[in-house]
Amino acid sequence: MTALQTRRLGTTDLSITTVGFGAWAIGGGGWAYGWGGQDDASAVAGIVRAASRGINWLDTAAIYGLGHSEEVVGRALREIPSSERPLIFTKCGLLPQAGDPEAMPLRNLTPTSIRRELEASLRRLTVDHIDLYQFHWPDDDTGTPLEDSWGEMGRLLDEGKIRAAGVSNFSVELLERAEAVRHVAAVQPPFSLIERDAGNDVIPWAAAHGAGVIVYSPLQSGILTESFSRERAQALSPGDWRRRASHFQEPALSRNLALRDALRPIAKRHGTRVSTIAIAWATNFPGVTAAIVGARNPEQVDGWLDATSLKLTSTDLSEISTILATPST
Repeated sequence: MTALQTRRLGTTDLSITTVGFGAWAIGGGGWAYGWGGQDDASAVAGIVRAASRGINWLDTAAIYGLGHSEEVVGRALREIPSSERPLIFTKCGLLPQAGDPEAMPLRNLTPTSIRRELEASLRRLTVDHIDLYQFHWPDDDTGTPLEDSWGEMGRLLDEGKIRAAGVSNFSVELLERAEAVRHVAAVQPPFSLIERDAGNDVIPWAAAHGAGVIVYSPLQSGILTESFSRERAQALSPGDWRRRASHFQEPALSRNLALRDALRPIAKRHGTRVSTIAIAWATNFPGVTAAIVGARNPEQVDGWLDATSLKLTSTDLSEISTILATPST
C-alpha cells in the first residue's frame, strides 16, 4: 500500500488522505439521483484498487441506490486486507417515498429515524461503527428542530456507534445552531471550480470553529474531466440524474466545458490530466481537508490518484484565478 499525504479531520482523531473514494454513482439507478446502471463487480474492484493505492477513507450514504451503495461497499470491505481497510463515512436523513422510489427523497432527521438509519447502515456495511456519520441535508419536511436531531447524534457518539459527527449541505446559520448543541466535527459542502460558493462562507466558518472540511463534486459530476463533451451529455442514460441538472444544460454546459478546456495548458505543464488540476485546486483551497472523488471502476480511480500528490504553483493558481475571472467562463 502506498503512503499518501494525510490531514487531520478538524479536531477529531481521524487522519485522512486528501482524496477519498466517492460511492454515490455505484449505487446505480432506480432512485431520484441515480447514475443509471452500474456494474457491482467493477465498483468493488474500484474500491479495492483505491485502498491498495493508499486511499484511506470512502464516503457513501444510505440513500445512494436505496442502500445498494452501502451494500457494495460492504462487499468490497470483505475483500480488503484489514491493514488496508478504509475509514467509512456515511450519511442519513434522506428517505425514499413509499411506493415511488424515484420521487424526490423526503428529508427526515427525527431522532427515531436517525437511529433506525444508522442501524440499517451498519448492517449493510457489515461494520460495528461508523467513522464519520453525517446529516445529508437539513430536515425541511418533518419540522423537527435541528437541536433535537443533533442531540441524537451526540447520543450516538456517546454510545460509540459513531466516532465523529458532521453535516452536509448546511448553511452557516444551521452550523451555528448545531455547534451550540455539540461540536460539528466536519462539514461537507459542494465545491469545485464551477461551484465555489462554499469558499465564501461554509469553509471559512469551519476553519474558525475547528471543523474539518470534506468537499464533494470537485469534478462537477464529471464535467471537469477530459472525456466529457456535449455529445456525452446528450447520451446520458434516462436514469442518470445529470440529464436534468442545470450544469449539464445550455447555456451553462458550454461555459463549463470552456472552463475545463482552459485548464488544459496547466495540465500539460504538469504532465497530468485536467481532472487532476481541478481536484488539486479544491484540496489546496485554504481550509479544505479533503475531497470526495467518485469512481465506478479501477480505471477511474487511476485517473485521479495523481491529485493526491500534485502541488499547484503560484503561477498555476494565478492562471486559474484569471480563468475564473473571465466572463465567458
